[in-house]
Parts: sequence; C-alpha cells; structure tokens
Amino acid sequence: MYRISPFTYLVDGMLSTGLANTRIVCSSIELSHFNPPSGQTCGQYLRPYITSFGGYIENPAATANCSFCSASDTNKYLAYLSSSYANRWRNFGIMWAFIIFNVFGAIFLYWLARVPKNKKEEKGKDESMERKETLERRATLERMETLERKRTVEREAILEKVSG
Repeated sequence: MYRISPFTYLVDGMLSTGLANTRIVCSSIELSHFNPPSGQTCGQYLRPYITSFGGYIENPAATANCSFCSASDTNKYLAYLSSSYANRWRNFGIMWAFIIFNVFGAIFLYWLARVPKNKKEEKGKDESMERKETLERRATLERMETLERKRTVEREAILEKVSG
C-alpha cells in the first residue's frame, strides 16, 4: 500500500538525493573496539567481513585494539531502505504526476458539484416562458379594451335613449 502514497516517493527522493554517495565517518563512541587473533592485523582479520557486509577499520595495520565502523558509505544504508540515487528523477516525475492528477481531480470535482449544468436549455426555457407570458398579457389587455369599448358604446346608447 505504501507504493500508492506520494509520500513514499517524496521521502525516497529526498533521502537518495541528500544522502547518496557520501562517506560515513563514525565518532569514537560508534566504533567497535576489539583485539584480532594473534599474528594478524586488524585489516587481515576483518577483510572477508568488510568485503561481504561493508564498513571500515580506522587502524588496519594495528595488531591490538582494532577500531571498526560498521558503515562506510551511505549507499549501503540506502540500499537497505530500498532507495537508490538512480531513481531520483523517477521519484521527481511521480511526485509531479500526483500533483497534476490532484489539481485536475479537484477542478473536475468543483466543476461537477458547483458549475450549473444545462444553462443554455434553461435560458431558452426562460425566454420562451417570457414570450408566452407577454402574449398572454397582451391578449388580456386586448380583451379588456374590447370590453371597455362595448361598455362605452352601451352607455352612450343608454344616454341617447334617456335624453332623446
């Protein structure tokens, strides 16, 4: 599951770029002190171990009180963490892919949730409704005017009969 997380690639890229190809220097409290078997130097005694597992000896020619550091360079430590300096650009690209995907995903979700849909259809419906209402108002006004004319004619007719 950690391969899906962009944090994995961020940490891997930062570790590999910041720590790779660097020699490790142990402090005096980090060194292992011991005596080699008699007749051997520290370098002769630890050569097979160092070849297989890494590390370094501060005093390889000494025959007593060997000072051994179990780490000699950061690349072995990075390999233990499955991190490699060679993957730095891949990690950088994967981070940008995650960023771009998330930006477009956020824009799409905003569009999906917030942007009104079918605006042209609603506008067309609104305009046709307005036209229909205007025509209905005109028809109602014309009927009212017609009725008023009829009433006026009837009033005039009644007034002529009464006065005449």
